[in-house]
Amino acid sequence: MSSENHQESGAANGSTVPQKLTPNAAAGIPRIPIPGPKAYNHEVETKGDDTWSPATYQNYLPTWPTDKYPSLEPFTHVDPGSRADPSFPDLHPPGSKHTSINPTIGTKITGVQLSSLSDAGKDQLALLAAQRKVLVFRDQDFASLPIEKALEFGSYFGRLHVHPSSATTATHHQIHIVHRGAGDETWKEQPPGTTFMYILDLPESGGDTIFADQVQAYKRLSPSFQERLHGLKAQYAGPDGGRGGICRREPVMVEHPIVRTHPVTGDKALYITKGSCKGIVGWKKEESDMLLGFLNSHTAGGQDFQVRVKWKKGTVVVWDNRVTAHSSILDWETGERRHLARITPQAEKPIETPFVDISQG
Repeated sequence: MSSENHQESGAANGSTVPQKLTPNAAAGIPRIPIPGPKAYNHEVETKGDDTWSPATYQNYLPTWPTDKYPSLEPFTHVDPGSRADPSFPDLHPPGSKHTSINPTIGTKITGVQLSSLSDAGKDQLALLAAQRKVLVFRDQDFASLPIEKALEFGSYFGRLHVHPSSATTATHHQIHIVHRGAGDETWKEQPPGTTFMYILDLPESGGDTIFADQVQAYKRLSPSFQERLHGLKAQYAGPDGGRGGICRREPVMVEHPIVRTHPVTGDKALYITKGSCKGIVGWKKEESDMLLGFLNSHTAGGQDFQVRVKWKKGTVVVWDNRVTAHSSILDWETGERRHLARITPQAEKPIETPFVDISQG
């Protein structure tokens, strides 16, 4: 899930793409325009100039291909976490260290090389990501791997998604390139599960990512309010080519429950994405805006169930997209490059289980 300020780089020829301001549903206040470069300059990225050095990983430079893809077909997803050893032996080799960042969300892990994990270790990774929501791995070799090897690793966790409008690499369209900020993909019938993002280039300071624990966001609501949310569905629309006119797949309209149950942990989580959500099914716009505005503000303001991840060279962040929301912090005005790659395995179609008043337990 994501509640990001979404700004893609400009068109592939370096021209500026006008940005559509998304009004704040709760207050009717437009978002503040993002400072810094508004266009992608391929010559600077490949050769550098008097101010900036070339991109470090030029095989990951963004391109905007116009290939056309068929509609996504349903598939059966079996979460790797369902097979995992809950003692996580492969994630605790000698010399490794796990440090909790927040009591319910975020664990920093050192001494584990993701690319060397066995299948059993990958199963454990999926389960730990579901339990801790966000895992921050330092000193990783992902960025230096051949892209096909990184994709092979990601494909273990689900069918890899090709984004219908965002930037990708020239040769591997399953890679989602982030060149400043990024958005999420709730508008699919089978949205992402265990998700991977790794840093390529970063500003000296700024550009952190905030993640919110949507399980805790749900738990903080009153039982009667939780019960009212059960049974509600939100409608989402896929990209329609508005960013530079690129639309590689026909846009779709999908409906997902506002309260989603994780298939492995059984945790219930708020499941809404501000940017692509069109409203609550069966509700008037004013009613829908009021409730969605509250829920988005509830998540955004929940500092005690959030974690802020600072990117460093060699960082890979693994998160479970089913139980988190995240937002890029676009706070640097220096023009420095913020370049990341994202691998997005799809998971199961979101499900809802009956309301249970845990306050009575």
